[in-house]
Amino acid sequence: MTVRRIFVEKRQGFFDIPAQQLCEDLIETFRLVELKAVRIMQRYDIEGLSDEEYHRVKHIVFSEPPVDVLYEEKLPDFPNSRIFAVEYLPGQYDQRADSAAQCVQLITQKERPIIRTAKVIVLVGNIDDETFKKIKAYSINAVESREASLEKPASLEMKTDIPPDVEVLDDFLNLDDGGLKLLLAERGFAMSFEDLKFCQKYFRTKEFRPPTITELRVIDTYWSDHCRHTTFTTAIDMVNIEDGYYKPAIEGAYNLYRQDRDKIYGGELRDVTLMDIAVMGMKALRSEGRLEDLDQSEEINACSIVVPVNIEGTQEDWLVMFKNETHNHPTEIEPFGGAATCLGGAIRDPLSGRSYVYQAMRVTGAADPRRSIAETLPGKLPQKKITLGAAAGYSSYGNQIGLATGQVREIYHEGYLAKRMEIGAVIGAAPKANVVRERPQPGDIVVLVGGRTGRDGCGGATGSSKEHTEESLTSCGAEVQKGNAPTERKLQRLFRNPMASLMIKRCNDFGAGGVAVAIGELADGLSIDLDAVKKKYEGLDGTELAISESQERMAVVIAPHDYELFAAYAAAENLETSKVAVVTEEPRLVMTWRGNPIVQMNRSFLDTNGVKQHVTANIQMPDENKSYLRQLPKNVEACGKDLEKAWLENLRDLNVCSQKGLSERFDSTVGGNTVLMPFGGKKQLTPAEGMVAKIPVDRGVTNTATAMTFGFNPELSTWSPFHGALYAVVESVAKMVALGADAEKIRLTFQEYFERMGRVPEVWGKPLSSLLGALLAQHELGIPAIGGKDSMSGTFEEIHVPPTLVSFAVNTLRSDRVLSPEFKYAGNKVYVLPCKKDGQDIPVFRQLRQNYSKLHTLIEERKVFSAQSVGVGGIAAAISKMCLGNNIGFIFHDSYVKDDLFLPDYGTIIFEVSTSANLEEELSGTGFYELGMTTDVASIVCGKAAVSLAEAERAYTTPLESIFPTQVKQQRSKERATYVPYDKGNRITARLPRKNPRVLLPVFPGTNCEYESARVWRSAGADPEILVIRNLTPSDVEETVEALVNAIKQAQIIMLPGGFSGGDEPDGSGKFIAAMFRHPRVAEEVMKLIDRRDGLMLGICNGFQALIKLGLVPYGEIRSLSENSPTLTHNNIGRHVSCMVQTKVASNLSPWFNNVSVGDVHTIAVSHGEGRFVADHEILAKMRIRGQIATQYVDANGNPTMSIPYNPNGSLCAIEGITSPNGRVLGKMGHSERIGRNVSQNVPGNKDQQLFEAGVRYYL
Repeated sequence: MTVRRIFVEKRQGFFDIPAQQLCEDLIETFRLVELKAVRIMQRYDIEGLSDEEYHRVKHIVFSEPPVDVLYEEKLPDFPNSRIFAVEYLPGQYDQRADSAAQCVQLITQKERPIIRTAKVIVLVGNIDDETFKKIKAYSINAVESREASLEKPASLEMKTDIPPDVEVLDDFLNLDDGGLKLLLAERGFAMSFEDLKFCQKYFRTKEFRPPTITELRVIDTYWSDHCRHTTFTTAIDMVNIEDGYYKPAIEGAYNLYRQDRDKIYGGELRDVTLMDIAVMGMKALRSEGRLEDLDQSEEINACSIVVPVNIEGTQEDWLVMFKNETHNHPTEIEPFGGAATCLGGAIRDPLSGRSYVYQAMRVTGAADPRRSIAETLPGKLPQKKITLGAAAGYSSYGNQIGLATGQVREIYHEGYLAKRMEIGAVIGAAPKANVVRERPQPGDIVVLVGGRTGRDGCGGATGSSKEHTEESLTSCGAEVQKGNAPTERKLQRLFRNPMASLMIKRCNDFGAGGVAVAIGELADGLSIDLDAVKKKYEGLDGTELAISESQERMAVVIAPHDYELFAAYAAAENLETSKVAVVTEEPRLVMTWRGNPIVQMNRSFLDTNGVKQHVTANIQMPDENKSYLRQLPKNVEACGKDLEKAWLENLRDLNVCSQKGLSERFDSTVGGNTVLMPFGGKKQLTPAEGMVAKIPVDRGVTNTATAMTFGFNPELSTWSPFHGALYAVVESVAKMVALGADAEKIRLTFQEYFERMGRVPEVWGKPLSSLLGALLAQHELGIPAIGGKDSMSGTFEEIHVPPTLVSFAVNTLRSDRVLSPEFKYAGNKVYVLPCKKDGQDIPVFRQLRQNYSKLHTLIEERKVFSAQSVGVGGIAAAISKMCLGNNIGFIFHDSYVKDDLFLPDYGTIIFEVSTSANLEEELSGTGFYELGMTTDVASIVCGKAAVSLAEAERAYTTPLESIFPTQVKQQRSKERATYVPYDKGNRITARLPRKNPRVLLPVFPGTNCEYESARVWRSAGADPEILVIRNLTPSDVEETVEALVNAIKQAQIIMLPGGFSGGDEPDGSGKFIAAMFRHPRVAEEVMKLIDRRDGLMLGICNGFQALIKLGLVPYGEIRSLSENSPTLTHNNIGRHVSCMVQTKVASNLSPWFNNVSVGDVHTIAVSHGEGRFVADHEILAKMRIRGQIATQYVDANGNPTMSIPYNPNGSLCAIEGITSPNGRVLGKMGHSERIGRNVSQNVPGNKDQQLFEAGVRYYL
């Protein structure tokens, strides 16, 4: 069929925020005085639509009349301009094209058309050839995209060659050492020469045949550092600890390890390895009976503990699972995709354990992102581009899948200049009764469920295990996967269904190694049919099918008789399944392709992990004269005795200053279980010590919550890896105590990231020293590390990452006992609970444990109002942060010694109590002392020095503003927001009363708020029904339309929940939902519900976007839109915004507001990227007169405003919610469903708008 080409451009001036941002970026990066403007067009090439179908979908799927200008076939001439286009490399996942095709199918109910997309960039101005070349290089990351031709192709059909049979390496068995080394280099294997020689011996003496290339690729993947931790399992034959000041401490920790080994292993001879040291704390403490909550099984998906969960007074055992994961190398070369799949991979580990993942933490390492592009290393991307791209990728994936990201922190150190650190840590939970773990039996089948296989991710495991150079990076494109968050959301829904999860005997996610590892690790004996693996496209050979790491797939072992029912449950969640393997009696891994075996190996050979490597380690001694713990920061020291200047300089440090503009890109409230917002206080400026969320129970209310904190300082670890790791543990524990948790019940997991080891003893001494420090901390604090992940490839040419051991602490606590660090009241006393150090700069652990126990008792007795651990920036930084949240001042006690203000006194905790509190008895023996008092004067006073909180806030928030803005550089509109209340009330009621009205919640690909929405409706007395929209095939779409029509007939209320339907693609939010609801039968039934049956309709966030694209708000009917129709578009800050805002009820026209009064102010969670309401003045005036402006964003004084942060998106007239003319249909951006006991408790305000109770009351 004919290929059609269209270009879609956001209207200039008000809607083209991405183009304006790119223009600003290019001008700043390249100092372009000649660049006048940038224009961006999304290009769609479409094949497979008739003329009628094309015209039907053109202005629904591809463009929106209020926002877009559409050009067909050709672009107009752009005088004095340069133009180029960018497209993904063939085979890379393109979410925009995929969502567009799915969206078209919802309308046509036929096969999906073929769609290819590209971004066309027009540079307006006099741009010379050299600059144009630089701009293209800056805009195109060759790892995942390329410059696209401006010519339209004759066909979009992907031309694929039939792949040849898998190569057999006929000469392999006869190669000498030189030949093997040449093969190793030519084929790019990650394994060592010794490993390859070991393979030669195996095939020569055991298989008696030459191997296939697939077999060597599978072995290379299996034995990669990423999959089998080969560096961590290397034998350390000799350990030397250099003489020096700190030798007693380090040697004492090593002797402790040896004592543990003797106790655990007896006389058994075992190698000393990094892995053994990493797990020794857990083994030793478990042998002492101090790890009774550990969930033990042969299936290891993530750290897993058994937790009693209180659900409305009834105790129920749950499994809490947590995992940390890195994607350092992929994120370095392709920031968006690498960071996105970092989170996707972290989620899938506990998800494969059948737990529902509900909260995430992101900890990253980078060099200063403000450095100029001229400082970019050859072969590398600019730091700013990596930092912003990675943040966009991680947040995009988490925001789409519906995972609350509770804490985001980027750590800056020049050691990460060439090798970024990208860590995702997640927590999941499931009722223990819903998880079955059984050993697979011969005859059991392996089912692949989820996404299809493509070339993306081929070699990811081995690529992440290599040391890289400038040259090696040019061929890494296939190693980066492309994430598909909506598909992983479907997997979450499937695994949350106990009827499906109870069928699963064992499960593995598709991370590193693809089919070979994900399925290959499920049982000792397996026969895998690669022809049964579903593909994204043709042309994949057997090797690619075996090792591709395409994301969003799970391999599950089930009994053969369960397949039909399991497949039906998966289909109900819009997921594909296929039987791909059978468990066999013989312990061999067999893979067939085209009916022929291409992999045949003994399990015992694979499990050797290659040739055992042997090294020696030399632990170098830290310089006691340069102890990081006792040195002032250089920027502070440079200020001399000027305390006020030093105070502000300290707050400007990149590792002290605010990262709110980064954190707000990540949805922190989805799920409605977030106990602490990332930033607390009425000004939302005090960063929380960690993340806390309630267990995601399906029914009822719980006060059981989980908490996660982290600890790590690269400067400290660079000075001493031993102290760095030890204090990483202490820092994570101190933060947990400050949150209100019991230190004795903490469980740890570590993330290690070190330079490429090689065979240099001093290099091996760094991770060895770190792990010994962490082991000592585990013993002394009595808490084990029950998991971890290592990444040992932090080297680029001669640049190495700092010795990195990040400690993550996990605990459970009551949600009503959680503390936040912002000062609560003026006039309170503030005390310090110190962490005393010995002569080796090690905490006096016995006293530290006692201190933490006594503070925990005070917190349990509700005597402590706030608590903050001390870390980088010292007491000065800690006090400043505590002050800023609620704008409460502080005055230091006269006797305070100012020399300690800026030292990183890890382990120390500052806490606030009332002036009447007498703590002498409760805290006797702790060394606590009074630091000062909170005041109602907005300043910090220390002796004769005084710093206003306004000055402190500027210093704290400015350093990263150019990278992660929190303000719009210039107001693009002179609009003013006014408040004109409408209080005439409403006169509509339901003619047929109903006690428990039925609420329909349609779930589209990308919807992610259905669970919390159903929960609040159920709590209000309604009967919610979730309907999953299925669209894998035309028949699925047809059946879904029928089901949707019938569900609407049975419903009294339709709610369109929030999320990212279709990933907010193609290039616009809510299109997926609008496309389905424009189906004639669906639209007819919706209008019957509203006009004839007195029904109600509610759309929140993504649902609001769909309502306005349908015309249901403000017009009250589904209609075609014009250029002048109101719309929702990009936030004027140009990024996603997640925070709490205040909204004011402006009208009582709608029954949705029957339970509140005009003028009431509520504090509501927002989380969106396209929430800016836009309409012309005539429409706004009519809406105001009719009372259709339901709610408005207001400032601290309750006045509507256009200013950030109060108006988070720049909505005209500060509009947050609007209604249809009769008030029955309500659309709003704020997430009114994300409420509950102790939710978002560190931000004050009334959070319940009573919307759902009003909806139920309407029918009474």
